[in-house]
Amino acid sequence: MRIRRRLATLALGFGVLLPSLAVTLPEASGATTAPKVTTHTLKQAKPYTPVAPNGGTDDYHCSLVNPNIKTSSYIVSAQFFPNSPEVHHAILFLIPPNMVAAAKKANVGGKGWTCFGETALPGSGLAQLGQTPWLTAWAPGHGKDVHTKGAGTLLPAGSMVVMQVHYNMLRGDKPVTSSLHLNTVPVTKAIQPETLGQYVAPPNVPCPTGVTGPLCDRAASLADLSKRFGPSAAMFDSAIQAICGNPPSGVTTTCTWKPRQAGWIVRVAPHMHLTGHALSMVLNPGTPDETTILDDANYNFDDQKAIALKHPVKINSGDTIKLTCTYDPTLRQKLPQLRSQAPRFITWGDGSSDEMCLGLIMTVPKKPANA
Repeated sequence: MRIRRRLATLALGFGVLLPSLAVTLPEASGATTAPKVTTHTLKQAKPYTPVAPNGGTDDYHCSLVNPNIKTSSYIVSAQFFPNSPEVHHAILFLIPPNMVAAAKKANVGGKGWTCFGETALPGSGLAQLGQTPWLTAWAPGHGKDVHTKGAGTLLPAGSMVVMQVHYNMLRGDKPVTSSLHLNTVPVTKAIQPETLGQYVAPPNVPCPTGVTGPLCDRAASLADLSKRFGPSAAMFDSAIQAICGNPPSGVTTTCTWKPRQAGWIVRVAPHMHLTGHALSMVLNPGTPDETTILDDANYNFDDQKAIALKHPVKINSGDTIKLTCTYDPTLRQKLPQLRSQAPRFITWGDGSSDEMCLGLIMTVPKKPANA
């Protein structure tokens, strides 16, 4: 029963994440002028020197930053500045007003905390994913994150932001001070909310033919994953394996999900790690309504971007979304960052030498006026 509850929680967490926040919208005015944009510059209080625990080569560190939002606003664009090549990715989580006290408690001495995994606060668990949704995310090549015209991500008055930064120690271990610009406009009925949803599939990639080593055994690889990131890392891999129907091992993995919000898909983005080769997302596969919403046939880790759809795609609650990822495990023997690492059976994992299969879908409730 405990396992079934865990899987149900995970399935809910990785549908479209909706912040459980209520903000009263002001009455629309007859004004035609564009709302005033305010830029908030956030940065870590002091440089952080990454340290990889337990013999690993990765560090996930969370910093609490305060945008000092006095009036509920929408983020209309954002730009993260890693300021170091060792930054593998960054996720910016919303901390709503009712969770600020817990975040401050975790931020002992203003030093932040270690935060491997998918959650913003220590010990919060996957059940709280919907309460601390992503505000924006960055990976190499992403650049400025610009929302669909007339849409934005809600940033309530009194909220704070957790800046989760993944440091890849295979690239360096110098002190880093990352920063973030958030461009916001006041909440108005002229702006509709853009929601970011995460869809995952479990990488299950054996060592290439002719390549051997102790970690080429899947169980041994998962034991090493648990050693580096804690037992929850292997549990997460096992959970998404079960949810996705235990896809067979191989260079390709798939998973089919149901969306949890009807509306219009306006932007999409792929995310894998260094052995990623291709990622696609297909709406209603195998039906007359089949629509490919993302087909990245030549995935490049160093050139990850959110892609605005030329024509928004309608999505209904009864639809299905199929995510497919393909990997090239021979890259572990070719890439300078990876060839120093022992061969391994590749699973879902937090490290740069592990893999992910993550498709991001951004939706709005109504079809954009300019579409």
